[in-house]
Amino acid sequence: MTERAAGPVPGDAARADAEGPAPPGRQRSQGAVSLRVGVAVPGGASIIRDLAESGPSRLRFPRRTGPRVEAILVNTAGGIACGDEVSVDVALEPGADLVLTTTAAEKVYRSDGPVSRIANRLCLGAGARLAWLPQETILYDRARLARRLEADLAPDARLLVGEAVLFGRAAHGERVETGLFSDVWRIRRGGRLVYADHLALSGPVTERLARPALGGGARALATLLDLSPEAESRLAEARALLEAAGTNSPGGVEAGASAWNGFLAVRMLAPDADALRRAVAAFWTGYRDEALPRVWQM
Repeated sequence: MTERAAGPVPGDAARADAEGPAPPGRQRSQGAVSLRVGVAVPGGASIIRDLAESGPSRLRFPRRTGPRVEAILVNTAGGIACGDEVSVDVALEPGADLVLTTTAAEKVYRSDGPVSRIANRLCLGAGARLAWLPQETILYDRARLARRLEADLAPDARLLVGEAVLFGRAAHGERVETGLFSDVWRIRRGGRLVYADHLALSGPVTERLARPALGGGARALATLLDLSPEAESRLAEARALLEAAGTNSPGGVEAGASAWNGFLAVRMLAPDADALRRAVAAFWTGYRDEALPRVWQM
């Protein structure tokens, strides 16, 4: 019996040359925005102190009509997929006032394995006001997304935040047969955790949402929060606005509002995107007593 020294088998190198080099790893999109807003003088108009952008993430600022700053987040990549990462950091100095939205719905495309990530971090100083009002996030079949929102508020800061998610485009007959959606919210006031939420859907998403205890067949959902000193006292008003918006009618948007621990929360479940968008727009318009950013109407 003879022994062979370990090593490459004759012909391996020739076969490797014929097959060519191994394909390179994916180059994924990494977008980041960092924004700091202050005030020119105490009690004066808000101004942009600092702005940094990288990758496909950009901020645009329409011409202002009042003392606040309005910012529109733009993803020039056209969507998110297969391990892309997006981060947004917003800091408001004492007294600053900002409305932040997106130019359009954010699309999260199918993935063959990697999880895409969105990280939003908000910091509000004393007396600062932020309305975080992005348009919807649309999850395509086989999308895999982990999103996280963290906010740190001064005791008297005011934060309105709303996120809507669509599971497929019903008008195109799309369903999220399988996918992953993880959505984590952590909000602190004065260093104390006041709101914690984690929604996790994986596997056959549409099938799971069909269960009465989960979504009752809903294809879209939204969470809206008011974290301001008087938020709890506005519960009756919020419920009246939901009723005026036509929610909780048979086959329409189901909605509920509750208030505790210094904030007010509204949840909505809808059979399709249009119904949810109308309900969200009607609620925010009445609750804020002003029109939504212009890009919502385009």
